Amino acid sequence: MSAHGRSEALIPERASADGSPVSAPAAPRALVLLGAGGHAKVVLALARAAGWTVAGVCDPALAAEREARWRDVPVLGGDEALADLDPRTTALANGIGQTRAGADGARGRVYAALAARGFRFPALVHPAAAVDPTAALDDGAQVMAGAVVQADCRIGRNSVVNTRASVDHDGEIGADVHVAPGATLCGAVRVGDGAFIGAGATVVPGVRIGARAFVAAGSLLARDLDADARWPAPVASASASQG
Repeated sequence: MSAHGRSEALIPERASADGSPVSAPAAPRALVLLGAGGHAKVVLALARAAGWTVAGVCDPALAAEREARWRDVPVLGGDEALADLDPRTTALANGIGQTRAGADGARGRVYAALAARGFRFPALVHPAAAVDPTAALDDGAQVMAGAVVQADCRIGRNSVVNTRASVDHDGEIGADVHVAPGATLCGAVRVGDGAFIGAGATVVPGVRIGARAFVAAGSLLARDLDADARWPAPVASASASQG
């Protein structure tokens, strides 16, 4: 972790304050990918672009189909294959996607269970992303190609800032949050654990979004949103309002 709390293992080389290059700390340059769905395809490309070797993939569906390789990566098996991996020497990348709010989905549950067993999920940052040196990325954070994370932001553990999404200055993203492609979080936005910000959504400066809240794709949020709330709020049907 850096002085700012960032997990630097998967952050590509960048310039220091005086302009000289700073390389990522020495660490095992191989990891194992969890899952083989759509998000996993993006995480695979992300890890490779950051200079890592993906040594294998664990996915129950691939194991059930007896697939030997997936996208030129060895299939190690299903969840049971993780029992053969040493948490002290094996880094993991969470390729399980998230389509709703909450940390109780498969992505959050798998991360929590394996982190409790001692596995390390280094932060992943695509070299085509722009991450300010003062930003802090917690373990398992993923910042995709074209994303922007500005000064003094924090991205929580197991959270995703997806393709071309942006988090402006002083933003705080909790754990298990998904900021979907193209979403824009203006300055000093706070997002609670397990929240979901839909694709193309815009959140104006200073807004607080509660834990497990859901912001719909393409929406504009200009006020605070309570925990477990949805935006826009569901509209009661005419039949329901009439009893």
